[in-house]
Amino acid sequence: MRMRVVDQLWVSLAEAGRELLRLGRGNRRRDVLDLCRDLLSTRGEASGTALAREVVEAWLAMDEDARLRFFLQLLHEFGVDQEAVERALESYRRHPDARTLARLRTAAEPRRQELFRRMNMAPDGTRHLVAMRAELLRHLAAHPELAEVDEDLRQLLSGWFNPGFLTLQRIDWHSPAALLEKIKTYEKVHRIPDLESLKRRLAADRRCYAYFHPALPDEPLIFVEVALVAGMAEHIAPLIDPEAPVFDPTRADTAIFYSINNCQEGLRGVTLGNFLIKLVVEDLGRELPQLRTFATLSPVPGFRYWLEHAEQGEDPVIGEAERAALAVVREPDWWRDPARAEEARGPLMALCAHYLVRVKDERGRPRDPVARFHLRNGARLERVDWLADTSPKGLRESFGIMVNYLYDPARIVRNHERYVASGEVTHSPAVRTLLRGLETGARLPARAGGAS
Repeated sequence: MRMRVVDQLWVSLAEAGRELLRLGRGNRRRDVLDLCRDLLSTRGEASGTALAREVVEAWLAMDEDARLRFFLQLLHEFGVDQEAVERALESYRRHPDARTLARLRTAAEPRRQELFRRMNMAPDGTRHLVAMRAELLRHLAAHPELAEVDEDLRQLLSGWFNPGFLTLQRIDWHSPAALLEKIKTYEKVHRIPDLESLKRRLAADRRCYAYFHPALPDEPLIFVEVALVAGMAEHIAPLIDPEAPVFDPTRADTAIFYSINNCQEGLRGVTLGNFLIKLVVEDLGRELPQLRTFATLSPVPGFRYWLEHAEQGEDPVIGEAERAALAVVREPDWWRDPARAEEARGPLMALCAHYLVRVKDERGRPRDPVARFHLRNGARLERVDWLADTSPKGLRESFGIMVNYLYDPARIVRNHERYVASGEVTHSPAVRTLLRGLETGARLPARAGGAS
């Protein structure tokens, strides 16, 4: 209710400012760049809000080509004023105090950052800026120079969507129908085909939690689905089967986080999930104190892509056994033949452990995005699960392999600190055994294992 009142006041302010602008210039329409320049130069709240609204409306009326031209204009016209930076820098060198430092900071900031801040004054401005960034991201592949504009907008959104501003809500079958429909739509990890399937995922032995922001109160930003079970799950099918019997949650000893979904494309790269699982662990622990284990059943989306490229590049980790296993999994329906699947099992599980623990990106972090997410949040790589997901997607991405990441409340902080300090992948003795098996077979020198 409070947000609706604030929104109404903001709209009223914009309408009052629009009337002032109309009296000042008549009814003529202005180019969006002229509106942006005026928005940066205006000081009045009402007129600024009205101009922000006009810029947003002009943006919404553009087609895709016009929006691309707008982004390119933001890049070239609304960047950093180099002469202003040089003047401010020279002033700071002569008089290095807080006042000249503040001027230098202001001069060094691209003008489009202030433009975005002022556009946010428009009614529902935050929602439109998130959508604007989603549009911008679609152009980056063809126009990499727009990465500068994207970084400016991402930085602002990172501040506005700081976890301190977010609220955690549990979603159940009694939540608003519009919200339930959005959860169904936004679920990308394990798709929900119909409302009956969604209802099963919100039954007594399931939980769903989502983050919301005051500026987008009806839009989930990220949500996690949880299954309450006995023992650590190693197959996804029973967790998402709409016909599975409902388990008594008071008998559960384990909470399995089996699906985490970012809902807003415009917030890609904006950290939202750092505290999500920790808060859910705390909430579940209060509700069901008998729970002893908190773990995920997670996909390994980059494994097959990495492995096939490693094979082509003659990576020394790929020996005869691994090539034989890859030949097996290229056969149709290989996973339905227990004997053939068993041939591939050992080499592929060891290679998956190697991929998750040792294969790093240019920043020295695990290449796999799901691994980065959970390890940064303080989880331990606990177990590699064979043929855990035999859906077409699971087989296509990782030969059906999934993994468990363990969230031990007593060690989350320590694991997180080790990861952010050095990129260390904390992993279990079971994972170290897989790595040793790869070394024994072969071609790799023995290496020290991670902390248990």
